[in-house]
Amino acid sequence: MYCPYCRHTDSKVVDSRLTDDGTAIRRRRQCAACGRRFTTAETASLNVLKRSGVAEPFSRTKVINGVRKACQGRPVTDDDLAVLAQEVEEAVRSSGSAEIDAHQVGLAILAPLQRLDEVAYLRFASVYQGFESLEDFERAIDTLRHERQTSPVGHQRPLGAN
Repeated sequence: MYCPYCRHTDSKVVDSRLTDDGTAIRRRRQCAACGRRFTTAETASLNVLKRSGVAEPFSRTKVINGVRKACQGRPVTDDDLAVLAQEVEEAVRSSGSAEIDAHQVGLAILAPLQRLDEVAYLRFASVYQGFESLEDFERAIDTLRHERQTSPVGHQRPLGAN
């Protein structure tokens, strides 16, 4: 870890604390050369295993970009997408695994996207789940209707949404 002020490589930890949600550690460090203090954050790495076998770090930006096309023309804001990506990351991190299959990330997107916007959900699901016929769409729409009817509060967007 380089000091952000003098680029010296040696520093000592002065204080360590868990973040509010417990997913990271915040450390106060002091540079051994210049004596200035700075803060670092440590998080456990989470890798996504692609179909090709390549592993790459989880990226909220990739989640947002993957969902953005399905949300085109829908009343979904960038803030809505950021919240969705955070929810997806929390869901995949809760598995407790350091590596997760890309398919699992896609599945983790479906539920929050359905709550956010049903049309965007259908668009995303149609590509992600490989809909091949009108019957596939009809089944998905019937499932949405059934869930809406049996839900105690009906379909609602998340709090803070437009």
